[in-house]
Amino acid sequence: MADATRPDTPVDTEVAVVGGGPVGMLLARELALLGVRTTVLERLPAPTGESKAGTLHARSGQTLNRRGLLEAVQPGRPAPRTVGGPVPFHFAGMFDLDLAAVVDEGPVIIGSPQAWAQEVFGDDAVRLGATVRRDSEVTGLDEEPGRVRLTVRSGDGDTRTLTARWVVGADGARSAVRRLTGIPFTGTPAGVGALIGEVRLLDPGSAPRGWQRNSRGWTLVWLNPFGHSRVCTYDFRGPHADRQAPVGLDEFRAEVERIAGRSVPMDSPSWLTRFSDAALQAERYREGRVLLAGDAAHVHFPAGGQGVNLGLQDAVNLGWKLAAEVRGHAPEGLLDTYQAERHPVAAAVLDNVRAQVALMDPSPRMDALRELFAELMHMDEVNAKLSSMISGTDVAYDLGADSGALAGRFAPDLPLKSGTGQRSLAELLHSARPLLLLLAENPGLAQAARPWADRVDVVTATAVLHPGADALLVRPDGYVAWSARGTDADGTALRRALTRWFGAPAAE
Repeated sequence: MADATRPDTPVDTEVAVVGGGPVGMLLARELALLGVRTTVLERLPAPTGESKAGTLHARSGQTLNRRGLLEAVQPGRPAPRTVGGPVPFHFAGMFDLDLAAVVDEGPVIIGSPQAWAQEVFGDDAVRLGATVRRDSEVTGLDEEPGRVRLTVRSGDGDTRTLTARWVVGADGARSAVRRLTGIPFTGTPAGVGALIGEVRLLDPGSAPRGWQRNSRGWTLVWLNPFGHSRVCTYDFRGPHADRQAPVGLDEFRAEVERIAGRSVPMDSPSWLTRFSDAALQAERYREGRVLLAGDAAHVHFPAGGQGVNLGLQDAVNLGWKLAAEVRGHAPEGLLDTYQAERHPVAAAVLDNVRAQVALMDPSPRMDALRELFAELMHMDEVNAKLSSMISGTDVAYDLGADSGALAGRFAPDLPLKSGTGQRSLAELLHSARPLLLLLAENPGLAQAARPWADRVDVVTATAVLHPGADALLVRPDGYVAWSARGTDADGTALRRALTRWFGAPAAE
């Protein structure tokens, strides 16, 4: 497909997504859903099956619900949609939060192993037309007029090139794309050395269960008496001398026993690795035709399971914007809103994780502070602040006061009644197309939106629960771009919002 500025420049694919983890695969699905030719380049020849992350929080669940993927990412019985009693969760290892208090649309928390979600997204991306190339490590990147040329090496040393209109690095904390593009990755260095893995505990009854803190550090054990248990340690004496060094069973067992203060027999590790509390963020998420998402854009200590959630929401924020750019109808500056919106969200997560690491210090001098903090978490305002940070329900974008009272907020999943039956707002976003929802008959607003009919769906319906506006312009990522009471006088403001987010109108 020709580039608007270089129509004579051919490419092998419109978008190359480097990295086949859950973030890269979800982004590939988003792009393929919108008709963009997408190729995923994954370094590993086959999935490892390892799931270092396994928790999806409320905003991620709500976002996946707007693509019809919520049940699919749960390998077991789906979590209940209703928000009932308290849902305990931790901040800095203190399980005194109630996440349910800040969630209006459930599930509150979802069990979704990273490897499972990655496979779900990847299979669906391929079904929609994306190509996944494994055993494909990106070793070179050169931006040319109208495209990017990637050098790709396979495990046997063979190299080839692939050209793309755009490249997205979703290739993890040690991102080759970020390094080759020269984007600085800055923040606070590691101070904690951590180990994690899955092993067979030979005496599960005597193992330190759950989250255990003492003056020597932390042990975390998710016990499975019939198979492999997940075991983790935090050592606050300092980071590992070599972050990339393989972890052997002897080192792993010795560290568990050092912190626990007793023998913890184990064998048969399925995987073992090390990590740290380094909190780093890409200074910019875009360099020319190259963008970053997920851990390639931000890394932090895995306190609260926020990392994969942050990355999945990056993917959904970026996908529709990049698709509009490829199609040639993106308004000027649309891609820059990816950085403007997502960079502050990640910076806030890094800060709340830094605060948690400080509170997790095993020194006895921290005991009184932890006790005080645990008491504070039972105050409604404190619980709301911390729980909304962890669950992502506090995310809202500043779209300007002239965009309406609901602009920048996540659109609620309204039950809707129309001439075609009963649907929900989430169902109307399954196609990843923008939505103008009119909650009262308004021919003037419908007429104002007609020149955008090729890229914006217009639905008139009545809502069982009124959201406080009669007209909502909802972006594909589920956030409200514009809202109004819905009078004919709002037509000019609606056309301005449509142009701002979805480009110039088509000729009538």
